[in-house]
Amino acid sequence: MCLGIPMRVKSHHGAWALCEGRDGARMVSTALLDPPPAGSWVLVHIDSAQKILTAEEAARIERALDALDLAMAGGDVDHLFADLLAREPQLPPHLRGSGDREDA
Repeated sequence: MCLGIPMRVKSHHGAWALCEGRDGARMVSTALLDPPPAGSWVLVHIDSAQKILTAEEAARIERALDALDLAMAGGDVDHLFADLLAREPQLPPHLRGSGDREDA
């Protein structure tokens, strides 16, 4: 399985950027993106930046990765998904039965 890791751009050098993330700093290819400015967040797969992220998107991915680390260690992850705990899953309107539609 390949996971994207959010990394913050420290400096940009041609088609490469020095980025820092949860596992330290490294050079990342930015050939697939417009040059990301220093301080921006990128989603990195195998040393290649795939997408520019907002700070909120980067934080959400970091929480999910923290949860994965905790779950693999047998820890409790509920506090990382507090916004989802009291919420009932909802089907999108096109998948609801005729008696389940909000407009019915």
